[in-house]
Amino acid sequence: MSGYGRTDSEWDELVDVGRNFLVERAKLGRLTSYTELNVTLAGRTGCPPFDFERADERAAMGHLLGLIVERDQQITASDPPVMLSALVNYLGANEAGSGFYQLAKELQLLPMSASADEKFGFWVKQVKRLYERHGAGPAVA
Repeated sequence: MSGYGRTDSEWDELVDVGRNFLVERAKLGRLTSYTELNVTLAGRTGCPPFDFERADERAAMGHLLGLIVERDQQITASDPPVMLSALVNYLGANEAGSGFYQLAKELQLLPMSASADEKFGFWVKQVKRLYERHGAGPAVA
């Protein structure tokens, strides 16, 4: 699991803390941003924050979100899978990033040729399912 200049133990801690934070957000019926997630991870783990000015560090955050989705599915399996990373947006945006949709395609949850409307609809359904699964009730993303 190591890579991007971080040790296996750092990745394990980041995955656990990141998953817990996203579950907290889901229970509140709230989205978060990459920035808020980054600050929270650094504060709760003591690991250095990701530097979003660098492409490799942005890729590392995407890698982390993929690991969180994988761990969440191991802990709380659902069929079809629900992607905890759906709760993470860009600051000032009301939609997931491109990595979210790419992972959804890799997991065969979204067609490779999905239109922008199909992607958005998929994201909204994922967010609603997460809120419902974690007790926030049916909420609008």
